[in-house]
Amino acid sequence: RHHALVLTLWAHIMAKPLNVLFVTPDQWRADCLSLLGHSTVRTPHLDALAADGVLFANHFVQCSPCGPSRASLLTGTYMMNHRSRRNGTPLDNRFTNLAREVREAGYDPSLIGYTDTSLDPRASGSEAPVLGQGYEGVLPGFTSLAPVPTHPNAWVDHLAAKGYEVTEKPFDMYGSPDSHWAAGGFGPFDAPARYSAEDSDTAYCTDIAIDHIAGQGETPWFLHVSYLRPHPPYIAPEPYNRMYDPATVPAPRRAATPEDETAIHPFVGFGHNSARYVGDMSDDDLAKLRATYYGLITEVDDSIGRLVAALKAGGQYDNTLIVITSDHGDTIGDHWVVGKECYYDSAYHVPLIVRAPGTEWDAGRGAVVDAFTENIDIMPTILDLMGLPVPAQCDGYSLRGFLDGGTPARWRSEVHWEFDFSDVADDMPETTLGVGFDECSLSVIRGRRYKYIHFTGLDPLLFDLEFDPDEYNNLANDPAHAAVVLEYAQKMLSWRMSHNERTLTGFKLTPAGMVELDRPRR
Repeated sequence: RHHALVLTLWAHIMAKPLNVLFVTPDQWRADCLSLLGHSTVRTPHLDALAADGVLFANHFVQCSPCGPSRASLLTGTYMMNHRSRRNGTPLDNRFTNLAREVREAGYDPSLIGYTDTSLDPRASGSEAPVLGQGYEGVLPGFTSLAPVPTHPNAWVDHLAAKGYEVTEKPFDMYGSPDSHWAAGGFGPFDAPARYSAEDSDTAYCTDIAIDHIAGQGETPWFLHVSYLRPHPPYIAPEPYNRMYDPATVPAPRRAATPEDETAIHPFVGFGHNSARYVGDMSDDDLAKLRATYYGLITEVDDSIGRLVAALKAGGQYDNTLIVITSDHGDTIGDHWVVGKECYYDSAYHVPLIVRAPGTEWDAGRGAVVDAFTENIDIMPTILDLMGLPVPAQCDGYSLRGFLDGGTPARWRSEVHWEFDFSDVADDMPETTLGVGFDECSLSVIRGRRYKYIHFTGLDPLLFDLEFDPDEYNNLANDPAHAAVVLEYAQKMLSWRMSHNERTLTGFKLTPAGMVELDRPRR
């Protein structure tokens, strides 16, 4: 049903078919772009791409960790609707997704890397999970070209074929020869990896992507490249492992002591009792960790530069839509923790760059959009720019209106995200915090000034980001801010009500037949 729309778009763009390159580095926080003035990390290739496209400076993901966030990204729905709330929570097979929609339009959507999708155990055939092999399935609809998740067998086999001595456990290849577990990754953090930069998992994915693109000829293609890095382990190959001097990296943004931090809320103390806590790490080691994180970012940036150069060399840059974002950020020591299982901005605020081909977008090239955007907007944006309908299930909205330098009407004034800290296999969150299984969750609404965090079974939080950007002073119980708490709690209720699951709500069965909603929902 979509073929005519796709063909129309092909004719519109220089009589060439539209290609799509969708890239998601894992765990890349938004401030780590040199274009935005970061004091240390350099990202020249993303900077150049943003100058030829649009950079969305206030872009946020909708949940963490990886599996739930990618479910939101690839279905266009909030976690409260898709309900794949933890790594390992199955994603209901009834949802359509970006790959399925693109495949129906005649493309073969290909994947290099992973989607961290826990498949629906009720599904059948190729879409059913292989039980006992973990949660890292491939989102239905994608053709997997090179799986490189936390079980990187294909990459490790590639290293073995090149003569590397590989480890007994494939995941251990990410570490250095003298590595040990520490703070959610391997250390010592400035030690070189076991492999060269030319043979890293990032380079491996990039090589396969370049070969795949070159082999498509005039056939339109859709390629999703999902890099593991800069996700831990915080170990980089030479020269990226010592590219940045730990003495020059920004200090972590945190309270004076871990005790000062945990006094803010019981949930903070819960996080400090996990493997994410870095209060026992020396300042020197934490600086090395942060420097290595920046080195991994520059390594990915270099690979993205190779992808763009290959597109230009092959004559495909001018008919390829390029979208680059991440599944979540990383606190890298802020608030005395690393990772993303928290409520802090640095774990949910990520980069987004969209470079659309064609002269109609020239007025917007180089723009930096300050409006709030969300990862659930990515699926509607890609489908819209491909000339395809956006499924009714999508909670997000197309960013098309920003790409030519404009601003869409009635755009959101806040962003929202959720985090579920329950554990089906372990009742530790429940016993530690004194809540029930279904009370292990929080929802965030963040505006320009205020950020409100509502816990299902715990007291709320309110921060005035204008005067307290690092979220140290909880105002939720301050009588002077009672009206603000009420306002934001009501906004959150309205947000949830207006985004209730809507698969069939736009249809009505009548004596004359079925009527379908044909006007905007807002």
